[in-house]
This record gives sequence, structure tokens and C-alpha cells, in this order.
Amino acid sequence: MGRLSIGALGFLALALGTLQSVVEPALPLLQGELGVGRGEGALIGNALLITGAVVTPVAGKLGDRYGGKRVLVRLMAVVSVGGLLASLAPNLPVLLLGQVLQGVMVGALPLSFILVRKHLSPGESQVAIGLVVALFTGGSMVGMLFAGPIAEGMSWHWMFALPTIAVIATTSVVMWLMPHDPPIRSDDRIDWHGVLLLSGTLLAFMLGLVTVTGDGGLPPLAVCAIALGVAALATGWVAVERRAASPMVDLRMLARPAMRNAFVFTFVITTSYGMVGFLLPQLFGVSADGYGFGAGTTDIGLLLLPGAIAGSVSDSVGGLAARRLGPRAVVVAGTVVTAATMFALAALHTAEWQLAVAKVLTAFAAGVGTTALLAGTATTVAAEDIGVATSLLVVTRVIGAALGAQIGGAVLDSGADPLSGLPAESAFTTGFAVAGLVAALSLLIVRITKKGAQA
Repeated sequence: MGRLSIGALGFLALALGTLQSVVEPALPLLQGELGVGRGEGALIGNALLITGAVVTPVAGKLGDRYGGKRVLVRLMAVVSVGGLLASLAPNLPVLLLGQVLQGVMVGALPLSFILVRKHLSPGESQVAIGLVVALFTGGSMVGMLFAGPIAEGMSWHWMFALPTIAVIATTSVVMWLMPHDPPIRSDDRIDWHGVLLLSGTLLAFMLGLVTVTGDGGLPPLAVCAIALGVAALATGWVAVERRAASPMVDLRMLARPAMRNAFVFTFVITTSYGMVGFLLPQLFGVSADGYGFGAGTTDIGLLLLPGAIAGSVSDSVGGLAARRLGPRAVVVAGTVVTAATMFALAALHTAEWQLAVAKVLTAFAAGVGTTALLAGTATTVAAEDIGVATSLLVVTRVIGAALGAQIGGAVLDSGADPLSGLPAESAFTTGFAVAGLVAALSLLIVRITKKGAQA
């Protein structure tokens, strides 16, 4: 694999990151255009994550079996259809359907890791993985920068159309330049029962999440029914995987302390960052007549842009940091930065620069931590398990981010004025404080796992 091939993967990741990120700065605009509340606004962004959570582990497994390039190209065809559908959407349901189809883009990351790991040495793979993740995150910089001017100068439909065209073009380049990776030959059949049960578990969890935390919530009995349904599906999946001759996921791999800790750390970090990612644009968009700043889509994108740059840089640093310091040390440093930033923001959020700096610090900390965990995992598992192991970590990132966004939306809705529908300033204060507490959980987990390892 040469530099051109790595570059092709990187530019595809950049285009996908752009398509994924255009919603974040435009949420207040989309809520107004479509006439929906903040809970439904969170769902616009999370619809993509729902599909990502369901498809990614399947994509990783299929990539391990049939080759990363073959599966990647087919996923990009689905992403392109979703992007074009979103660009033509006349209402919320159609836009959500487009976002759902775009969500398979999340599976591109573990497939890229398969390609990188098969063609490069372990040391080179960590750097290359960091580069691909960095460019995916860097796409958010492009999306945030141009979403506002495009939406306000043309229409919000073009926010989806232009990145989709870029995805189609870069996929064509990948098809041309990327060498075919040989599939891993196996006489075992794919564990389709495990695939369906895991997909059903993730789908039920994500849909239950957005339903429970959406506008108005659900009665306690309905919440219990959803929880029992998720638990039943998860239990069935574990039972099937334990008996399968060739399980979709080797549960022994998940039971290893390093893998288990990586999942827990990733979940906590991304839940906190998901709250930050939702709360900041909402606060920027609150009318300047009160405690907000009255920023439009373009202004929100510019204010969030430094954070996108920091996230891009942090992802490339994450791979190097994992190689030199180890994932655990990187997680501790990122956690301290995130928790301190959120507590400071809860106390002081009266100027736009304060929010912009908070975005920079939390984006860098979350990017370094989660990428270090991904890179460390990709180079410690067996070659035939790279796709499924990294895809499950990516799914954990997705679930954490979705949970954080929905919690943020629920906090704001619970603190909204009954007449105006606008959240009180105290709701934002509460949200930032909760995000800080969630981030601080990582320190407790590090201490517990370290004692366990010593014991």
C-alpha cells in the first residue's frame, strides 16, 4: 500500500466527515425550518448514529471475511443514496430517512483499519489509523465552515448535496488506487443469527434512547418495557455467540481486560463529549436579548471551527500518543482536561470565546483519548479480529455520542419555559456540570481497573 492509497482513504474519510458534520452548526436553523423542538433536533443528528451503531459491527465482520475494499465500496453506495435523499428532503421524515442511510458511513472507519493493518506494519498502522481518523474529524471542520454559508446563501438542501458529490468522487478514486485486500479464507459460515440479534439489540437500544429522552418522555412502564426488550435481545445474542462454531464476535476477546477497559473508557469519554457537542450550538443560537448570543448558522460554524481543527489534530496525535505513552495515560490526561473545562464552563459562559475555547479543549481531549484506544486495540488483537474489534469500539463511540446528545436535549427541554419554549440559563449550567461529572468518571474507572490489574 503506497502513499496514494493512504491518501485516497484519507480524502474519502474527509468527505464523509464533512457530510456527517453539516448538521451540527445548522441544528437551530433546521429546527426552525422544519418546525421541530430540541429533542427532535437531537434526533436529526442521531438518526445517522443509530444506523452507524447497527451497521458498523456487521461491516467490520464482513470486511474481515470478504475484504475491506469490497465492503467499503458497497457501503459508500448506500451513503450516496442517503446523502442525495437528504438533499431533496421536503420534510422531517424524509430527512431522517436520508440520515439513516448516511449512517452506514460509520462502518468506513473499521474497514479502513482493516486495509491499513493488512498492508502496513503494526507501528506504521497506528500512525496511518490516526491519520485516517484525523481526516474524518477534519471533515467536520470543512462541514462546520461551509454549512452556514451554503444553507444561508443557497439552501440547507445543498449542505447535503455537495458533500455527497465529494463522497461519490472520492469513492471512485479509492476503487482505482486501493489494492484489493485478500479475504480471509474460512469454511465457517457467517453467524447470521448473531448478526441479526446484535443488530436488533443496538437498534432497540438507540431507538429506545431517543424515544425515552425525547420531548415529553415516556411513561415508566413503557421505559421498563424497552429496557426489558433490549436486555432480552442482548441475552439472546450472548447465548447464540457462546454456542456458535464461528461466532460473529469472539466473546473471549471481549472478556480481555484491555478490551473491556477500552470499551468503558470510550463510552464515558464520548458521552461527555456528545453533551458538549449538542449544548454549545444551542447556547450560541439562543437570542441575544437574554443570556444567549443570537448566532446564525454561519456564525455558529465559525465559532465551532477551532474545535473541529483541534479534533482533527488530536486524532492524528492520538495514534502517536498510544504508541509512546499507552492508552491509559492518554485517557487520564484527556479526562482531566475535559472535566475541568466543563466545570469552568458551568460557572462562566457569558462570552462567545469562552464557549469556543471549551469546544477546542474538549474536542482535543476526546479525540486523543478515543483514537489512542482505537489504535491500541487495532494493534493488539489478531488480524482476523481487527474489523470486528475496532468496529465495536466505533459503535461504542457512536452510542456514547448519541446518548450525550439526547441527554443534553432532555436537560434543555426539562428546563424550558412553558410559554416561550426557550430553556432557562440554569438548564445549560446543569448540562455543562453533568458533562463534567460524566468525564470525571473516567478517573474513577482508571483507579479501579489499575487496582484490579495490580491485584
